[in-house]
Amino acid sequence: MTPRPPKKFVPVPFEYHQEIELTIDSLTNLGAGVGRIDGWVVFVPFALPGEVVKARVHRNDKNCSHADLAEVLVPSPDRVAARCPLFGECGGCQYQHLDYPKQLEWKARQVAELMKHMAGIEFPVNPCLTTPQLWNYRSKITPHFDKPRDGVVGEIGFLAFGRRSKLVDVPECAIAMDAINAALPGIRADLRAHAARYRRGSTVLIRATLEGVETDFKATATERVGDLTFRFLAGDFFQNNPFILPSFTGYVADRAAEGGARFLVDAYCGSGLFALTLAGRFEKVAGVEVSETSCDWARRNAESNGIANATFLTASAEAIFGNISFPADQTAVVIDPPRKGCTPEFIDQLAAFAPSRVVYVSCDPATQARDLKLLDARGYSLADVQPFDLFPHTRHLECVMTLVKRG
Repeated sequence: MTPRPPKKFVPVPFEYHQEIELTIDSLTNLGAGVGRIDGWVVFVPFALPGEVVKARVHRNDKNCSHADLAEVLVPSPDRVAARCPLFGECGGCQYQHLDYPKQLEWKARQVAELMKHMAGIEFPVNPCLTTPQLWNYRSKITPHFDKPRDGVVGEIGFLAFGRRSKLVDVPECAIAMDAINAALPGIRADLRAHAARYRRGSTVLIRATLEGVETDFKATATERVGDLTFRFLAGDFFQNNPFILPSFTGYVADRAAEGGARFLVDAYCGSGLFALTLAGRFEKVAGVEVSETSCDWARRNAESNGIANATFLTASAEAIFGNISFPADQTAVVIDPPRKGCTPEFIDQLAAFAPSRVVYVSCDPATQARDLKLLDARGYSLADVQPFDLFPHTRHLECVMTLVKRG
């Protein structure tokens, strides 16, 4: 018996839970397979390019449909067995079923497609660079649990795939560091043993640091990148794959310095990751951050690592470059904004400052491509596009775009 469709379901071109057969020809940047029937696009998560699949439609939009994978009729030679038994149920990973070299190929291709469709720019994308450790690489996870019921904590884990509120219980995570997985049973048992503490649901911090595993958001965490040691609040942002950070920051350093710039501005400096790892390549470095707390950690990290040519400034969002006195034509700017990308106001400030080159680091190539269009319109041309796979087996990646000022 076919389930009753949701109230807002539109039964065109397919009925609710109608099963259709189609060939998958590509992947979206969100990790879903893309197929077509008579030119009509259907998105099918967990289906792979080259596969013939049976899919069950659950939503029709104005120009596409969304379906669940019901059966793989002709599998791709690139399909592999997922390592995690929760893959497909837990929403954390999208690509465990795809052979790893193909993951890299698709991630580079998706960056190129986003630039073309969102910025109108076609530019060769370098092959996606990988991390030394393909599993158990994440240094931080943040599982959740809902409000205890009858004094009992239920699932402790992550959102189920495609759901906004349902949690999947995750006793072990294949992409979390070994130290985190070793600590998980005790952390989960403690939460359940003290369920009475919680009047509502909560998020749990589990971060692997040099000192061990930390669960206190306000504790000090320590991480090493090459020869440098960084300290920061355990609950604050810091790149979550320590294994790739030396090569990742080294690449950013090469791109920032290759034009002969003498000065560097790190415009979203946080606790100083790029400013301090790049400081040896420049005469002077200025890190700029809207958070005074983050700036304070960056100053401490500069002092503890013996870096004397880096200063850190707290600036308002409206005047990021107001206290920068470096000559713009001899300055490179590194930007690593949050996932939402840069605001138009920041792009305007950057263009007004007019550095000789911009190295744009992003965890979301879609918002990066959107900002690329704005930078291109303000006189900056692409010189290099390099994806990094900081997050194997997921749809996520970091992309470094290097832009140089025209004229």
